[in-house]
Amino acid sequence: MMKKQRTFTAAFKAKVALEAVKGVKTLEKISSEYEVHQTQINKWKAQALKHLHIIFEKNDADLIAKLIEENECLNQKLFEAIGRLKVENDFLKKQTNQ
Repeated sequence: MMKKQRTFTAAFKAKVALEAVKGVKTLEKISSEYEVHQTQINKWKAQALKHLHIIFEKNDADLIAKLIEENECLNQKLFEAIGRLKVENDFLKKQTNQ
């Protein structure tokens, strides 16, 4: 029987990552307390540390503009990938119908 994949809220991830960053408790203790694997805790900790500087940005408008720009760039890449896949799919449909 397969286990259902658990999903965690951003608040929960932040709480666990903060515990790991503090370093008061060992990873083993945090892992057993929150029932999350140590590898996952390390990933959340690294992600938190990587993006921690965002909290201290001077201008929120600049931060919002930067996030919007990153989002638009990601959207453009995704739309390009969708377009390529659609062309490939249409080509394969034509090949199988012939």
